[in-house]
Amino acid sequence: MSGPFANLKVVEVGELASAPYASKLLADLGADVVKVERPGVGDRARRRGPYPKNEPHPEKSGLFLYLNTNKLGVTLDIFKPEGMELLERLVADADVLVHNVSPPDMDRVGLSFERFRKHNPRLVMTSITPYGLTGPYRDRLAEELTIWSQGGLTYLNGAGPDTREIPPLKAFGQQAGYQGGIHGAVATVGAMMAQLRDGEGQHLDVSVYEVCASQLELTYVYWPYGQRVASRLGAKPVQPLEALECKDGIIFLCCIEDHQWKAFVELMGHPAWTDEELFKNRGRRTANWDAGRLFVQEWLNEQTVQDLYHKAQAKRIPFAPVSTMGDLLSSDHLKARGFFVEIAHPQAGALKYPGPLFQMSRTPWEIRRPAPTLGQHNREVYVERLKLSDAELTQLKQKGVI
Repeated sequence: MSGPFANLKVVEVGELASAPYASKLLADLGADVVKVERPGVGDRARRRGPYPKNEPHPEKSGLFLYLNTNKLGVTLDIFKPEGMELLERLVADADVLVHNVSPPDMDRVGLSFERFRKHNPRLVMTSITPYGLTGPYRDRLAEELTIWSQGGLTYLNGAGPDTREIPPLKAFGQQAGYQGGIHGAVATVGAMMAQLRDGEGQHLDVSVYEVCASQLELTYVYWPYGQRVASRLGAKPVQPLEALECKDGIIFLCCIEDHQWKAFVELMGHPAWTDEELFKNRGRRTANWDAGRLFVQEWLNEQTVQDLYHKAQAKRIPFAPVSTMGDLLSSDHLKARGFFVEIAHPQAGALKYPGPLFQMSRTPWEIRRPAPTLGQHNREVYVERLKLSDAELTQLKQKGVI
């Protein structure tokens, strides 16, 4: 059975995470995606890793391999006029163009919705850029750290105004790019539904800055109502609510309700210190948690994470193991759901990848091919699809267009 997007034709001009992840989500559900990379150097993700055995190789980057499954790969220099003409021909037969080319470079090469819609009025063009295509920040360049920070998320993940000695932190990797890609994919599917209804395409303007700002959750309420800032390490309104160490790992404690605390006290064997006035109710426990933490930590030093987790479950206390990457890879639950899949790549070999993000009963997620090597499908796309001759292909390669 084919995926739900089996008849969808997508062209991607993307690097790193946002546009590649958006088109990967479509490709893994069956879409025919042609990925365009720069001749000679390719997508910047090829130079980011991680690499097997820590040996850098442009065909073995784990980031690139994951983000580009199920895609055909071609090389094309859109900064050359002939390159843009070829892109125009590719897009003329596509349903969707997804890109994360910066607005200044879009202007420079003439990458515009107006240009493509002349030949393809049904086209959905999804532009994923740092700040969007309008506004005073439009032409600013930005990396992952810039957007994650400017969007407010690094501040929330820092210590906050009460403990300034610990700086804000950015989440590992390309998280802003991934979020931009998810929102870009959802917007693209929405636009395709409108296209099926109305017969017309449209231009989607996805600002990763706005995507990050949208995820600040209840902090929007904290600030206008009380000038408070939520923080990773700031004072918690109730306790215990934090991660502490067991003898073999870390567990997240959450027993803020009185019935949860009572069950935890029973689990600990009702130590004498829990009867002290300092800990008699939720307010007192929170106010005196510095002392309570020491007692709890002493008990945790003798516990194992999994044993404590299951004992807490039995008492309906919402503790949670803080999983390492090794824990995730060996998770019985993820294995049972088929989350990890092994994919063989001609250069990188067989590696384990995150697999389906959801289960579909009739049109399942599937891997049809590994990520492309640089320019792997030039002949298939340019000669077999666009009907260029072998001589034309050779000439374009000699000119550095492909």
